[in-house]
Amino acid sequence: MTARPAGEAVGPETSAIEAGAFSASDLAADHAMASLAGTVRFLLEMTPVNADDIRAGFLAHPQSDPVFEYRELDVDPDVLDAEVAALPLDSVTDATLAALLRNRQREMTLRVEMLRARGTPDFLQLSIAQYGPVLPALVHRAEDLLDRLPSGRLEHDTVDAAAFLAAAKAEIDHYRSIDPDVGIHAEIRDDVSGVLVEGNTLLISHNAAVAGPRVNALLQHEVGTHLVTQVNGLAQPIRMMGSGLAHYDETQEGLAVLAEIACGGLTAARLRQLAARVVAVHSMVGGASFVETHRLLTDRGLPAGSAYSVAMRVYRAGGFTKDAIYLRGLIALLEHVAGGGMLDLFFLGKFSLEDLPLVEDLSGRGLLTPARIMPRYLTDPAAGARLADAARVDDLAALVNA
Repeated sequence: MTARPAGEAVGPETSAIEAGAFSASDLAADHAMASLAGTVRFLLEMTPVNADDIRAGFLAHPQSDPVFEYRELDVDPDVLDAEVAALPLDSVTDATLAALLRNRQREMTLRVEMLRARGTPDFLQLSIAQYGPVLPALVHRAEDLLDRLPSGRLEHDTVDAAAFLAAAKAEIDHYRSIDPDVGIHAEIRDDVSGVLVEGNTLLISHNAAVAGPRVNALLQHEVGTHLVTQVNGLAQPIRMMGSGLAHYDETQEGLAVLAEIACGGLTAARLRQLAARVVAVHSMVGGASFVETHRLLTDRGLPAGSAYSVAMRVYRAGGFTKDAIYLRGLIALLEHVAGGGMLDLFFLGKFSLEDLPLVEDLSGRGLLTPARIMPRYLTDPAAGARLADAARVDDLAALVNA
């Protein structure tokens, strides 16, 4: 499961154009798109600023749907829409790059519509268009996991926001010891819920409480996957591999959960959480209210607080279906590995399993550079064995290793 070089590296004294990688117009179009993508903090725009503040009130009286509030949009959707449409993609001469950028342009247009529709009834259908439908087979697997995995409060000792920030900074320092120019950061914020990565920064809620057995696994998920691939992607001639190509989210989240398995940190509670997210999305799409979905989750054995967090993530912005892709992405990557597929190219940037053949084409032509840094968990000799074992099992419950 270790990475192999993806072509010869372009030395710092040699530009990508001089190395014959892409034309100037190809790189100009890619860089323009990456610059534009970097102006949109999409996940932050979808995240309620008052989710933690109203949590206790809802849990005390879970009879009325909570009302979430959001930050003012950092961008004007109309202006952003015009900027996306004006990207100079007609000048791209490399057919593979053109396909990747065109697909991302269409996705960016859809995401602009999601920003415009945030908090309205139109948002849910746009989210389904972005992240795909939740098919019955996935719902069945999720329900099966909730039925069979141990329920209730399984993990008691927790690490607060300050302690988790210290652990995150230590993890980032590890990567800086390999490459001092790694530009990733971590900070505590009072306007986010939980832990998330936006761009090159790990954002930690000031109310965050991470289960002790989950600290390392969460670091490998957020830092070792999302931030590592951001660093490696931005170092590619194609900068959009750092910002993320079309529909990269599902494969990224699947890869991040694989990291949890590889480091021996996937717990029963975590796998139940991923399954509960699928069930919650299915419930919401079926027309259930927040209160009804929360009750469904507690009836399935989730603690009330955990059920609130799952429901909040799903109902935010008007119906955010992204959370169903964690389990779906994990299953897809396990099938990929079971079929003899490698994971190495996925560490070079953010792209979907669907686009792997296009990235393999670029790699085969020597147009991608080796990774600047590799996930720390890969240094554990047991990581490869854990991943190989995971790919061989049909029962997802058997993936629990902590």
